[in-house]
Formats: sequence, C-alpha cells, structure tokens
Amino acid sequence: MIKQAIIPLAGQGTRLLPLTSVFAKELLPINGRPGVEYILDECIEAGIKEIIFIISQKKLMIKKYFYSDTFYKNIINKKKDTKVIKEYKKILKYKKMIKFVYQNKPKGTGDAVLKTKKYIKDKYFLMLLPDDLIMKYNCSKSMISAHNKYKSSVMASMNVNKKTVSRWGIYDLSKKISKNNFLIKEVVEKPSIKNAPSNKAVIGRYILPKTIFKKLLHQKPGKGGEIHITDAIQSLINENEKFIAHNFAGKYLDCGTMNGFIKSNIEIGKL
Repeated sequence: MIKQAIIPLAGQGTRLLPLTSVFAKELLPINGRPGVEYILDECIEAGIKEIIFIISQKKLMIKKYFYSDTFYKNIINKKKDTKVIKEYKKILKYKKMIKFVYQNKPKGTGDAVLKTKKYIKDKYFLMLLPDDLIMKYNCSKSMISAHNKYKSSVMASMNVNKKTVSRWGIYDLSKKISKNNFLIKEVVEKPSIKNAPSNKAVIGRYILPKTIFKKLLHQKPGKGGEIHITDAIQSLINENEKFIAHNFAGKYLDCGTMNGFIKSNIEIGKL
C-alpha cells in the first residue's frame, strides 16, 4: 500500500511574478483556498497517511501557515466564530500528517526528492507537484489502484499540444496494458519538438520506487544544470524496472503560470 507522499515546494515560482515576490505560490488562493490544500485533500482521499513537504528557508511562510495556533486560538477565545473554529480544525488535521524537509538550493526536482530519502519507509511512495491540479476525479487514487494491480511504478499521462512538448517530460510508450495504462519505453525531459518521441506528457503525479534514491545519489545534472527525476526514472527503465503511464480521468488545471492560475480560479469556481 502507498501510505507516504512527498510534495516539492521549494521552487521560486518565477512564472507567477510579481505575486510570488512576496507570497509562496502554493498558498495563493484558488477559489478561496490555498492551492496546496487541494493537493492535500487528494492525498487524504487516496489513503495517504504521511506527507513530506520539501521547502526552502525562503518559503517558511508555508510552514507558518500550518503552525499559526496562537493566532487561531486568540480569535476563537474572543469571538467563538464557528467558521474560524472549522478552519482551525482543518489546519490541525493537515498538520498532524505533515513533515518538513529543506532544499535551500534550487537543484531540480530530483534533488528535492533525494532530500526525503531517510523518511521513506516502504518500497513505493507518491509524489505530487503542486502546480498541477486534477479535479473531479482523484488521480492519485486511480494511480494507486493501477500500482496495486500491476505491482509497478506509475506516472500520470496526458496528451499535450505538440508545440508545448519542451515544457514537459515526454513518453515513448512500448505497449498498451489496459484501456488507460501503457508500459513506458522511454521518458525524455523537455525535448525539442523535433526530438520529442510523442506528445504524451508526464503530469505531476508519480508513484516511485524507493530504489530511485540510489540513482539520484549519483545522478548528474541534466537540462538547465538541474537534477531531473525523469533522468533517474530512465536509468531504472534501462535496468528493466517497470513504469506505467496512466491516463487519468480528471480535469487538469495548470496553476504554475499566470494565465493558468487565473483559469484555475474560474474553472474551480464552476465545480
């Protein structure tokens, strides 16, 4: 069973400037709620018991959000506001599940994952990227079902516009396993349009094996001088470890750009 999830939150959020010059992008409100809470609720509904946040010293605001007990208690003692009490209980529920680790230098998602090495207990764990919201249908839950069935690593998959493949990790698939699951032959980080093996992209949900830490320990920087999780995944695929691309059923929202952030507010407001 998948019981632990990690969420990399140390990124600077430059695509959401100027908002992120003063505010952590994961706490920016989407239809009245911090974006990270949608990710947390997805984890809880999928049966996750422990969540590891990877933050930096520059983003201590995120930790403070879950540790503002004095602030809430003072308001509750003065006003007995039921809405505030409900909000505080929700924060307490989240806080019980969360651990914090630090990535103070932006060396890439692979490096962020490596920071959690000593905390991961089981053979597999879930990773969610906070810029990617998947609404209406729990993607993590359906991926865990696929993992339980095929006893392998699983990554979310979606067709993207060919003109945008350089934004994503892109799959080359070897064969179809079932209606929504495909065996991955190769994954390439941010390829050019010319070199992209397909238009099937990794979306920010991964079920990864604990063995990936050994690869990340010796992983050389890739594109942009960063350590990419996709490069470590490819190393495992080369050693015949099975990775499945899972076509998810939910509605995908990209919250990592200003246009996407605005659209996400509108779309979630309709739900």
